[in-house]
Amino acid sequence: MNLEKLYRNRHEWANSRADREVHRALQQKPAEGRATVANTQDSTSSSERDIFCRLTRNRYVGRRGLFAAYEQVESIRRADAIGSRSLQSRQHTHYVVGSVVESNIHYPTDSGLLNDGARVLTRTMKKMEQKVGGLKRKVRNRMRSVTKKVIAIGLALRHKGTEGELKRKREYRQLLRLTRQILNDSRRVLQEVETLPVPRRRGVRGLGERLETVADQVRRVVKQTKARVFAGLTQFPDKLVSLFEPHTEIIRKGKSGKPNEFGKLVELQEAENQIITHYEVYEERPSDQHLLLPAVEAHRRKLGRVPGWVAADAGFYSRANEEGAQALGVKYVSIPNRNTRSEERRRHEKQRWFKKGQKWRTGCEGRISVIKRRHGLDRCRYHGLHGMRRWVGLGVIADNLMNLGRYLAPEPA
Repeated sequence: MNLEKLYRNRHEWANSRADREVHRALQQKPAEGRATVANTQDSTSSSERDIFCRLTRNRYVGRRGLFAAYEQVESIRRADAIGSRSLQSRQHTHYVVGSVVESNIHYPTDSGLLNDGARVLTRTMKKMEQKVGGLKRKVRNRMRSVTKKVIAIGLALRHKGTEGELKRKREYRQLLRLTRQILNDSRRVLQEVETLPVPRRRGVRGLGERLETVADQVRRVVKQTKARVFAGLTQFPDKLVSLFEPHTEIIRKGKSGKPNEFGKLVELQEAENQIITHYEVYEERPSDQHLLLPAVEAHRRKLGRVPGWVAADAGFYSRANEEGAQALGVKYVSIPNRNTRSEERRRHEKQRWFKKGQKWRTGCEGRISVIKRRHGLDRCRYHGLHGMRRWVGLGVIADNLMNLGRYLAPEPA
């Protein structure tokens, strides 16, 4: 079963497990002074009056228990089941957050990318030469010269001022010259392989495609290096930061300790009881303001109802988002507006329910740290965008299974 089917069927599996645990914890015979559970839409009870909790009248089961409320004999009140079909709770709170999962790459620099490209191109050409039994012209290994120039650029960075800038540019010119020579060698090798007989050419078809792909990437690195070093253009379109993970983006989240992060933006949606109900790995980073309403729609699609309470940080705020969420049926929208000077808006954000939503949102921020530390979502070890989505999905499933197991585990006597 693939990951998509596993993710879709996760709630049904949780339902059957919850049903088994509920019936195991209940007695099938009535007893004096024990609580009855009504057969409501939110309850996992299969009948209305014949199932009784193993609870005395003086004991109350809180949010961490199996039921969030208890009833006296002959009463018919609703009981919320943690881990039930819709993971419903009394407030049905919903929290949306965006975080970055970094790719497994080294810190990108122009000299480092040129060094990676020269190394991969030379290694691939050497393999092709060996597999075809030799070429007319032997592949030359220029990695010693490339490494010397990369080290010289690093030493030139220590010199400040005009003298250091001139020295850096001189070393970069020589490094770019060596890179262009390696690119010319790769073009010559591809042309020579095309003239070989079909049996000899068949064994290096995959290496030829790899060589052509890497050569195109190295040409992009050469262009962006020339634009930054010699023209001073740092905002180069479609900047490549890794030859091995070309999907990686540069993301700035305003962190003082890590101003630049290299990976993909991941959206997590959390309901009450630390259950992640939805995640998304975006191919291109969208604005946070464009994530709120789709997140509410995803919540309704998966759980069958809109949340009664939505909390997010200031990056998700816009008047259209607030009005759109309320139009979808959300009763409380707790998203602060940091740029307003309206006294009415400030009084609105000082209300008790608004502050309560922001406090709950602040507490949920720890969910990101837990997932990154416990399940390795700080850095993806799989390759490619599909590997990134698989890595994040497995981490979310593992975290939900641990939380569900903790809630379903019997309390110590």
